[in-house]
Amino acid sequence: MASAGDTPDRGRRRFHARALAAALGAPWPLLAAAAGDDERPVTGQWVHAYAAFGRPAYPPEFTHFPYVNPDAPKGGTLYLSNPDRRSSFDKFNYFTLKGEAPAGLMHFMHETLAWRGSDESMTMYGLLAEAMLVAPDKASITFRLHPKARFSNGDPVLAEDIKFSFDSLASPKADPGWQSRMAVVGAAVVLDERTIRFDMKERSNDALFTVGTLLPVFSRKWAPGKAFDEIVTEYPLTSGPCLIDRTEGGRRIEFKRRPDYWARDLPVRRGFFNFDRVVYRYYQDEDIATEAFKAGEFDILRTYSARIFARQHRGPKWNDGRIVKVRFPTETVELLQSYQLNLRRPKFQDIRVREALGLAWDFEQSNRYKTFKQADSVFNNSEFAAEGLPSAGELALLEPYRAELPPAVFGPPYRAPRTNDDPKALRRNLLKARALLEAAGWKLGADGRLRNAAGEAFEFEYVGPGDNVVREIEWGRNLEKLGIKLNIRKVDFALFSRRLQEYDFDTTTIVEGHATLPALGDLLRLYSSKSADEKGNDNYRGVKSRAIDHILAAMGRAETMAQLRDACRALDRIVMWSHFQVPQLYAADIPMSYWNKFGLPAKKPRFFTVSVTQDLEPQLAWPELTWWAKV
Repeated sequence: MASAGDTPDRGRRRFHARALAAALGAPWPLLAAAAGDDERPVTGQWVHAYAAFGRPAYPPEFTHFPYVNPDAPKGGTLYLSNPDRRSSFDKFNYFTLKGEAPAGLMHFMHETLAWRGSDESMTMYGLLAEAMLVAPDKASITFRLHPKARFSNGDPVLAEDIKFSFDSLASPKADPGWQSRMAVVGAAVVLDERTIRFDMKERSNDALFTVGTLLPVFSRKWAPGKAFDEIVTEYPLTSGPCLIDRTEGGRRIEFKRRPDYWARDLPVRRGFFNFDRVVYRYYQDEDIATEAFKAGEFDILRTYSARIFARQHRGPKWNDGRIVKVRFPTETVELLQSYQLNLRRPKFQDIRVREALGLAWDFEQSNRYKTFKQADSVFNNSEFAAEGLPSAGELALLEPYRAELPPAVFGPPYRAPRTNDDPKALRRNLLKARALLEAAGWKLGADGRLRNAAGEAFEFEYVGPGDNVVREIEWGRNLEKLGIKLNIRKVDFALFSRRLQEYDFDTTTIVEGHATLPALGDLLRLYSSKSADEKGNDNYRGVKSRAIDHILAAMGRAETMAQLRDACRALDRIVMWSHFQVPQLYAADIPMSYWNKFGLPAKKPRFFTVSVTQDLEPQLAWPELTWWAKV
C-alpha cells in the first residue's frame, strides 16, 4: 500500500510492480490480519480469503466450515425436483439466451475462483484460486490458481481457461444477463499459466465478488471449433465434483460424484457433496410435485405456498416420522417481492395512481395462514431497511436531489397499507385510493368504470406463469371496487420469459430473491437508469432516477458497513416512497418437508436456502451440498 508521502499514482505503480513480482513466483506469504482491525478490507497483499468488510472469520490454516460435518459419509442418492418454474430443459449451456438449461449445473459441475462463506456477510475463500490479491484502489484483482485444480478430463485448470470463460460470458453470444454481470471487468490478463489479473471497470466489492464467486469456469476444450452460442447439447467440461451421467427427454438429469475430484480435501470442500448421485426430476406444477414427493419420488420439498404447506404437508407419513416438517429460520436479506408496475406504460407514470393501486392490495387476504410478514422495504429482514428519520449519511446522499424526490422520502420509513383484520381498514384504504385517482384525473363513469379525460377506461393486465393466481384475483376484486379492471393472463414459462425480456407487460409478480449482503450488481440491474433501456435486463419497472444512480455509485464506493448501510437505507426510502411497485410479503424462514433419511450437520449457517431457484448462489444450498445419506 502507498506509504505517507506517496502520490496516488506513485503508490499504484509500486503496488502493481510488487503484485506482478509476487504473481510470477517471487516469495510473498499469505497474510492474515488480526481480529479487531478496522472494517476496511485487506488489500495490496496475497491472502487466502477476502472480506468486503472486516476480516475473514477463518485463518489460512482452517480445515473446514463449522456448518458441515467434515467426516460425513459418502454415498447414496439425493432426489430433487425442479427448483423453479422450468418444467423441462433442452440444452446444457447455462449461459446462452435461447433455450432452458437444467438445474444443478452451477451446483455440481461449474466451479468458481473463490467460494463464499455462508455464515459471513461477504467473504470469499480461495477455491480454484489458492490465493488472491486485491489492489488498494480495487482497480484489479489477481488470482493464483491452485496447482492441483483439474478438469474432469484430467487437464489442469490454467489461466487461459479462466480468460476463455470470462471472454465467452462477456461476449455478445452470451445471455445479456451474463454480459451485464461481466461488464464490471475491463479485461482479463494472463500473467502466467497459473496467474490471471482482472482489471476492473467498476471498483467495488460487489464487482470483485462477481469475478471471484460468480464467474463459472469451463475448459477451452468444451466443444472446440463452435461459436459459444452454438454449444447446446455438449456436456460442459468443468472442474466440479460431479459429472452428468444420464438425461431423459428434458425431464430428468442425473449427476454422479467424481471419485477423482481434485478439491475434495480442501477446507472449502470438506464435508460437501456427500451423495454419490443427485437426480433432478421435473414436474409441471407445484401440486403435482407435492403428490410426487408424498409418493417418495424425491426427497426435499420446499414450498412457496402457505396454503400447500398448511394443508398438504401433513398425513400419516408426517405423523409417524417418515417425513419431517420444519421451518428453518434464516438471516438472509429478503429482497422485495412485489407487483412490479411497468412505468413505460403511460397509465402508471403518475405516482398518485401507483399509490392508489397499492392501497387496493390487502396483505391479510394473502396471509390467511399467518406465515408471512408484510414487505415494507427493499431489504426486508435486515439492518439495511430504512429506520426512523434519515441519518446524516443518508441525508448527504438524498439532499442534492430533494426537488426530484417525493417529500415522504425525508420522513419516516415507508410502511405498506395495513388492514390488520379490521373489516373497515380496507374500505378506508379504498376511499383514499379513490381520492388519489380522482386527483390524477381518473373519474368514475356512469357505467362504474374509471375513465380519464379522453374517456379511456382504466384497465391493465397481469401476466404470469402457472395457475396459482389467488392473490391476483383478490387484488382484482378490490380494484373492481375502484372501477379498475385487472385482466389476468396465464402463459407458459417460455413466453413469460420472453415478455419480461422485452419489457412487454403491464404488471407481474417479481421475487427479487435474497442475499447475505445487498449486491451492487443486482441493484444496478434492478434500478439503474442504464438498465431500464437494456432489454433482457432486470429493470422491469423502467426506473430512471438521477438520485438512485447517485446512491448506487455511492454504494459501490462504500468501504465500511456504515457507509453501505446509509446508501441502502437511502435507496430504500426512494424506491418504496416512489411507489414503483405494490409490495407484497416475505418469509424470514424456510418452510420445507424432507424424508427422514438424512444426516444433518450439527450447526446450520446464518445464510442458506433449500432447492435454490437462483443457480447463481450454490453456496447457500445447505441441504443439497452438506447433508448426507444415513447408513
